[in-house]
Amino acid sequence: MAEGQSTDAGARAGRTGVCRHCGALVGAGESRCMMCGTPVGPPPETIKPRASADPETVRFLRAVISRPATFTFVFLIANCFVYFLMWLSGGAQDQVLLAYGAKRNDLIQAGEWWRFVAPIFLHVHLPGMGPLHLIANMYGLFMLGPYVEKLYGSARFVFFWIVTGVAGVAASYMTVCSPAGRCQQLAHSTLGQFLLKPFDTPSAGASGALFGLVGVLFVFGLKYRHELPEGLKRAFGTGMLPTILINLFIGYVARGFIDNAAHLGGLVSGMALALVVGYKRPGARGSVAVAWHALQVACLALVVAAFVMVALHFDAPPPRLSNLSERVRSIAGRPPVAPFVEAINAGQNALDRFGKGDAAALAPAVEQLDKTPSLSRQADALRDDLKALVTRARDIADDKTLKPREREQRMKQLDDDFGAWQERFEQWVDNEGSEFHVGMQKPEQSQDSKPDEKK
Repeated sequence: MAEGQSTDAGARAGRTGVCRHCGALVGAGESRCMMCGTPVGPPPETIKPRASADPETVRFLRAVISRPATFTFVFLIANCFVYFLMWLSGGAQDQVLLAYGAKRNDLIQAGEWWRFVAPIFLHVHLPGMGPLHLIANMYGLFMLGPYVEKLYGSARFVFFWIVTGVAGVAASYMTVCSPAGRCQQLAHSTLGQFLLKPFDTPSAGASGALFGLVGVLFVFGLKYRHELPEGLKRAFGTGMLPTILINLFIGYVARGFIDNAAHLGGLVSGMALALVVGYKRPGARGSVAVAWHALQVACLALVVAAFVMVALHFDAPPPRLSNLSERVRSIAGRPPVAPFVEAINAGQNALDRFGKGDAAALAPAVEQLDKTPSLSRQADALRDDLKALVTRARDIADDKTLKPREREQRMKQLDDDFGAWQERFEQWVDNEGSEFHVGMQKPEQSQDSKPDEKK
């Protein structure tokens, strides 16, 4: 067949060919076979039309792409700048995060409202992973932000980003179980671990706002599916489902480490906003409504006010280049093992003393664990878990409203969790401790040591 087609084409081009039907010779320039009358050239069904882009899609994209995406890059630069300031203050660890406005429930309950806003622009320095948290979120903003801003306009985009970000922080705030709350039991179930937090830790990140953009694009694709060009229907709407499902799966696998409540809060709020807010259609003329400009200015003013309050209540080393140089030297050298060991011992001793009725060492142990420098990813996770246990013990000691039976139940749960932590710590010492010259001190090695003391 292929040979017949090529020879027919040769006959039409001025060369002698062979008929694809009967095999007879076809003279140069002949349009039909003289023997059977078959037309020269390939059959119509084999002629493929030239692929061309959907003109409707092209027009839509040209109209949208020509719009600016100014605030996408403003927010991207702002997030990177704040992260750099935190590095100049000594790093994005708990103490510095809290000073820059990270969310923690007890501080919000004390009246620090700005902790609902500032966390949208803060990112955590992950142990052993550096600025991965910032890089991942800024990559997502770089990919999704221009679509939302160009489809809806800068005023609506700013409104979406701030409102969904605050909604994410609010969802995180509402899913922290109080020490005496009934949700403590639910927090240890599989679903509870996905959404609820049995204890409070500093929380920050633009993930809630980023999920808000995902929610906006998801509803946008469904809401306007009848007017979107065919080439764009697969990108938005149901095309966003894989992104949503994959991120929820990652959140489920890493539950307890990822703030899934903040992600879902941003996602749901973004979907709700997209249901009631229209987009700027291609070719649409006219200025943006005054109300949207007012909302844009109000959102930006809220961010400025939040960081003014952060500056007024700042409680960390001020941003200095000398702090950064010291941190670089620390990273280049060996990790500070001694402070880590001392903090771990202080936390364990505080829990041991609390079990015997003495709560005096709990608060100093929390402060010491909070200031311990990073050692390794697993070591830092163990340190953070121990700090959470000591914090729970401090909350039990401070709660004078607990009934004896409820106090006994919470003490038993704390003791069980502490025992599980000790087993994990021993495994870490066996697997990774030799790298840092950390070992277990047995009773026979020191008469002054307690049997359960660990270093």
